[in-house]
Formats: sequence, structure tokens, C-alpha cells
Amino acid sequence: MKPPSFEYAAPTTLEEAVSLLKQHEGDAKVLAGGQSLMPLLNMRLTRPAILVDVARVNGLDYIRDEGGVLAIGAMTRQRSVEHSERVKRDYPLLHTAMLHIAHPQNRNQGTVCGSLAHADPAAELPAIALALDAEFRAVGPNGERRIKADDFFVTYLTTSLEATEVLTEVRFQPLPPRTGWAFLELARRHGDFALTGVVARLARDGGGRCTDARIVLFGVGATPVRVRGAEQVLVGQKLDATRFEEAGRTAGAEIDEPLSDVHASAEYRRDLARVLTRRALTEAASRAAAA
Repeated sequence: MKPPSFEYAAPTTLEEAVSLLKQHEGDAKVLAGGQSLMPLLNMRLTRPAILVDVARVNGLDYIRDEGGVLAIGAMTRQRSVEHSERVKRDYPLLHTAMLHIAHPQNRNQGTVCGSLAHADPAAELPAIALALDAEFRAVGPNGERRIKADDFFVTYLTTSLEATEVLTEVRFQPLPPRTGWAFLELARRHGDFALTGVVARLARDGGGRCTDARIVLFGVGATPVRVRGAEQVLVGQKLDATRFEEAGRTAGAEIDEPLSDVHASAEYRRDLARVLTRRALTEAASRAAAA
């Protein structure tokens, strides 16, 4: 497999990168780690006239605290996040998801923001972004724009980023007190894209009642899916096996036209969503009780 011909540019400033995107509007691709883009090029599923490589742009590789949230720059490798003690300690849900992304060799090169901008519906990080109320920061010809995770993912491999914008940062919210979490996925082999996965978080009061729930499915549709009906089954209720079973059934039924392909049928994915949701809620409730 060989990619089509393209020009290559390696700007050293963000302004230069944005200028190149504007100059080639709609016919340019941003290259960060390349772990998602290069396969698309090799299979000729995308044919840009120019690649704008942002690896040499200064100031885009960082993990830091910004006003109580975790800020990750556009050139931060997934492996750096995986090994960050701050992430392990304060963002265990994000850390756990990192361990499911492909293989260490891929994570050494792949970037967090690159995976989010690629927006594969079976990828882990878009689902984590929804579960943790992520905020995206993009820079274009008109300056910086902030985008909520709910508005970022549009459809298959498509986000709300403009063709002239560079995704420069993603910010993850910490989990509130008395909140438990879980991350589960089923893949054919470790490192493969998930057939179906679920991210769950549950907050509870002192009496064991659910005060907040967030359930996000991935690998089942064109984007990660927040199943709000299943969440409402739990809010205000005692967290027990009966509720988790009902929430799982609701989550499976809530998926609108699940994916069906050579790896799994739509009905199989729907049933996986039901089972994984129930298991994830059980795990999240256990962590919430111990928090």
C-alpha cells in the first residue's frame, strides 16, 4: 500500500500552521503522531494535497494543571499520559483507557489530541472525552475557539473542527467526590479496536442513592453515544443489581441503529452494550462506595 502524492510542510509556529491550512483550505491535513492518518493515506481513503506536520511547533507538548482541570497539549504522546503520575493518581479513568489503546509502540508515537481529532467511533479517547466533560481548544484564522465534548463529535471520522483550525489542547474535568468509575471493552484481541465498549461514572450520597450518572458507549455507532435514558434509570435510586440490570437493558435499547459489519452484527453489539453496561455500573458503584 502506498499513499497518494502530497506536499509536506513542517511549520515551527502555530501561526504558520494555521496560515498553511487557510492557504490550502479543505485540501490539507494536520499530521501529529500519524498513527491514525498514515493508514488512511496508505489505503487512499484520504487524498490531501498537503500534510501540515505540527511536530516542530513549540509549546504543544505538555501535561499540566490549569485551574483544577487536566490540560494536555496537541503533541503530547499517549505514552506520556500513560506514564504520568498525576494522571494515574487524579485521573484513573483516563489512565485505564490509555492502556487499552492499541500497543505501546503505537502509543509511543500517537498523540491524545490526534486520536480525538481522528474521531474513530470505536476508539477509547472520544468516549473518555464525553464521560469527563472534556473541552477542546482549537486555533484558526480568527483566534482560539473552545468546543465542548458534546458538540465536538459529528459523525464517522468527523468533528466540528473547521478545515482551517488546529486542535491545540484538550482539557479533562476531574471526577467529583464520592464518584466511582469503570471502563470496559470487548475486542477480538488486546490492542484491536473495540467491538463495543462502555465508560461509566456514578456519584452517590451517604445513603447509597445515585446523585449523578454518566454512561457512554463506543463502537456502536457513528460517534461515542451517551445513553441518557439509562442514566435516568439510576439517578435518585438505590444503586443495586436490579437497577444495573434495568439500566443495561435501557442502554442496549437506546442505541440507534448499531453498527453491523464482518466483526459483529448489530444485535450482537446491542447485547454487548447491555451486558457491559451492567458490569461497568456494578464496578463503578463499588468504587463509589469506597470513595
